[in-house]
Amino acid sequence: MQVSKHYCHYVSKLEQDNPHKVYHDSQYGFQIKDDNELFGRLVLEINQAGLSWDIILKKQANFRKAYAHFEIKKIAAFDEKEIERLKNDAGIVRNRLKINAVIYNAQQILMLQHECGSFKNWLDQHHPLELDKWVKLFRKTFKFTGPEICNEFLMSTGYLRGAHLESCAVFDQIKKSKPPWLKKD
Repeated sequence: MQVSKHYCHYVSKLEQDNPHKVYHDSQYGFQIKDDNELFGRLVLEINQAGLSWDIILKKQANFRKAYAHFEIKKIAAFDEKEIERLKNDAGIVRNRLKINAVIYNAQQILMLQHECGSFKNWLDQHHPLELDKWVKLFRKTFKFTGPEICNEFLMSTGYLRGAHLESCAVFDQIKKSKPPWLKKD
């Protein structure tokens, strides 16, 4: 008997072109192998703090443009002029603490790339960890990465299980891609 597949409850009634539904179906929980894209997800998660994810998804293209297409090396070199530009960009979240955290975190990732070969390698070297250990590691390494940001970043990039219900139609697609959390099970 074939099990009927559904969607996670929070997107089940959304239209196909809804940004949250598109994200759920094509990005949330899927592995990201490119360092710039991994960093881009971290940028979005940091900026979501205190706001709804829908706001961030609607501004996702603006973030990509404002933050040099998430190119870590470029962002790590942002100076005061770039910070002022970002603070005046109505298309993104204009919070000085978040902007500074993004730049600092880009600089940290450059060091991790030098030490480990890539940001992804650094994540892989620490996997598997329980969430509380990830949070300690992220807080030691990055800025603006508390428990919720850490959890969502790791779940959304396939390092922690839980992005989708097992009955969700997208769950099987993610499982076939052999995300890091699957290697832990």
